Amino acid sequence: MGPTMDGTKQQRRGNTRQRIQDVALALFAEQGYEKTSLREIAERLEVTKAALYYHFKTKEEIVVSIFADLTKPIEELIEWGRSQPPTLETKHELVRRYSQALADAAPLFRFMQENQATVRDLRIGDTFKDRTRAVRDLVIDPRAPLVEQVRCVSAIFTLHAGMFFLNDVEGDPEDKREAVLEVALDLVTQAHSGA
Repeated sequence: MGPTMDGTKQQRRGNTRQRIQDVALALFAEQGYEKTSLREIAERLEVTKAALYYHFKTKEEIVVSIFADLTKPIEELIEWGRSQPPTLETKHELVRRYSQALADAAPLFRFMQENQATVRDLRIGDTFKDRTRAVRDLVIDPRAPLVEQVRCVSAIFTLHAGMFFLNDVEGDPEDKREAVLEVALDLVTQAHSGA
């Protein structure tokens, strides 16, 4: 079997996995995590429970895999940031990419907000806090005056707050994300210039 055939098979399997994740998140949002069964996820996907079982044995496994996949860009961003000089350009790029990564993971964050007990049980929250701290540490200059450090922390919080608090505000989601990003970038610029 040539590498192309194998590659296609791999991709197809990847897509099924992703479809399971999407459908599971949608069902969790509709009827709650506790009330959703693997059987219902399989039915919505129109696959057998055995086919679903091939990818995931439990609902917990589905959630953990969603978390791993959707936060991978944040991990990659942290690695990238650690390899860059701590210039204003780097910090702006970090904030821009972090904003995009958060937007892409929005369904996961809604799940985390609505299912805090599950998130605690699965230790997802701790991992997310560690990643947020790592991003924060890349934006902050520990030698800077405290006020400037607070501005940088506020830039990260602004991105998080924008995700949750602007959900029910009227307007186009992309416009809202742009506005939140602009405020976050301004804070980093002010901190950098000591304004």
